[in-house]
Amino acid sequence: MKYYLILFISILLFSCKKEEKIEPVKIEKWEMEKPSYFPNPVYNFVNNEQTKGRFDLGRKLFYDPLLSIDGTVSCATCHSQGHAFAGHNVKISPGVNGLLGTRNSPSITNLAWYPSFMWDGGVNHIEVFSVAPITNPVEMNETMINVVAKINANSTYKELFKTNYGIENVTDQAILRALTQYMAMIVSADSKYDKYRKGTETLSAEESEGLLLFQTKCASCHQEPLFTNFSYKNNGLDTAFIDKGRGKITQNPNDDGKFRVPSLRNVMLTYPYMHDGRFHSIEDVLEHYNSGIKQSYTLNAELSNGIPLTENEKAKIITFLNTLTDYSLLNNYELGEH
Repeated sequence: MKYYLILFISILLFSCKKEEKIEPVKIEKWEMEKPSYFPNPVYNFVNNEQTKGRFDLGRKLFYDPLLSIDGTVSCATCHSQGHAFAGHNVKISPGVNGLLGTRNSPSITNLAWYPSFMWDGGVNHIEVFSVAPITNPVEMNETMINVVAKINANSTYKELFKTNYGIENVTDQAILRALTQYMAMIVSADSKYDKYRKGTETLSAEESEGLLLFQTKCASCHQEPLFTNFSYKNNGLDTAFIDKGRGKITQNPNDDGKFRVPSLRNVMLTYPYMHDGRFHSIEDVLEHYNSGIKQSYTLNAELSNGIPLTENEKAKIITFLNTLTDYSLLNNYELGEH
């Protein structure tokens, strides 16, 4: 509870801080592309004008372990491009000194559409999202004061912030906005499913059958086209809640055991699954919904009887889920470290 209180205070101070006047630097524009079938993003860059230089600066910060207390952990350590910006095939990604928390590192694609962040919704704005991992004792274990000092002591960063944000002294606000420039551009919208939606590819018979099954069995929570409805649900993992999830944030017992409905985009690459990484395969996940639902007082009512699935139905759903893999995202040079 102490950590969440500190994080809340940090976010409150940032949010209430007097807005610093940062004049846009007139360099190459760099705008996020949105497919026509996507909803409008929540984050609109009104106070953080997009430019290529700011994006490049944000990318440099994202891959820099300087943001951690001992210089060993970067944002990319737990959010790998090769795993669709999720964890590295481990239940819990290790932080500084090999320390482990309790939650799996989810994919951070399409963050510009998120109304809140983290498995429990404990952060409500993308521009302060990075404060959580930077200050978490078992992740990067740093303070924003120290991060600002380290960036200001680095001549390369000083020059980059001067060029791209027009400031002599780097602030926490500018650092977080630069990170946002990069993270908001991690857009996954070029999978086979997307090409199907754009009319440039067709689904096979089994993929189409899988899509229909998915829409019948799964889409009430994993809504197209982002494949999440951004709600918090208890999906029957436990009868008692060691991790209260959303309930830890709201302090409402009716939210105990509820976690964000994750996006299923690139789901075949973002294993292991669930907030604690307990299921290694998508087959395990589907069998959980078929036969493993545990009853509790906050269980999502739609799951009270589970989701009955035959082996054939599971196979077809998995065939469809494979169409959500965005290979261009994995190979996008602009998003990679360089």
